[in-house]
Amino acid sequence: METEKLVRAGKIADECLKLGRREIRIGNKALDVLRKIESLVEKNNAKLAFPTNISINEVAAHEALSFEDNLIFKKNDLVKLDLGVHIDGNIVDCAITIDLGNNNDLVLASKQALKEALKLAVPGTELREIGKKINEVIEGYNLKPVRNLYGHSIEKYNIHGGLKVPNYDNGDKTKLEKGQLIAIEPFATDGFGLIEEGKPSDVYTLKKLKPLRNSKAKEILEFIKEEYKTLPFAKRWILERFPNSNTYFNILVKEEILANYGNLIEKQKGLVSQHETTILVGERILVNESLK
Repeated sequence: METEKLVRAGKIADECLKLGRREIRIGNKALDVLRKIESLVEKNNAKLAFPTNISINEVAAHEALSFEDNLIFKKNDLVKLDLGVHIDGNIVDCAITIDLGNNNDLVLASKQALKEALKLAVPGTELREIGKKINEVIEGYNLKPVRNLYGHSIEKYNIHGGLKVPNYDNGDKTKLEKGQLIAIEPFATDGFGLIEEGKPSDVYTLKKLKPLRNSKAKEILEFIKEEYKTLPFAKRWILERFPNSNTYFNILVKEEILANYGNLIEKQKGLVSQHETTILVGERILVNESLK
């Protein structure tokens, strides 16, 4: 990993989160916000590490929008904005929750849990200790952490590395090391504290390679391999790059070359909040807007 590029990516991510705070308002169209974020990243000569997620209320994550989505923010929505920025595969991952209703404790629970967890994100800390602190803070608001969602280590062109950073004490005694790149992301809920997979989203990833007969499907696959490598991408991006290519994209899905990410829904349909930042352990926090 290249620290200078991570720092630059973090500054761009901060600007994207600020834009989200301004634009996620009652009556605004969610797809318009996504396009503005995409434009901001491109203008700064960076790329998105995955399709920006706008997940509302009981949807905890993985809600990316297609061309057909006409989602408009409405009163009482609890909106998670989760995005990643990379420069040459050097990735930062971050999220904030924007409350369009009266869910102040839910927002504060995940935000304060992140702040307290960051104090422990130093060399020698066991992962279980971070999870324990997150759990304590969230339960202090009479809410629950989402136990089957995790923070994670990050590697070059790999948003989810080998480490899982828990949101409760899961007994993992693995110790953090100086210079590790990790994302910490507490989720708080007034529901059961577990998520389950819902409907398919617009997010895909390259799963495996196999021979193809269709030349147009081959062309699209070559583009995906070159442009996104191992990173998730939006079907919407492919259809913008290759107009009238839905049939050929679906060939890649049918052949199981591409895999879809379903959105993640709280098991009891409880409201969910999220805050996330990326940190170089023992060195610096890379996205500060997540903490404001």
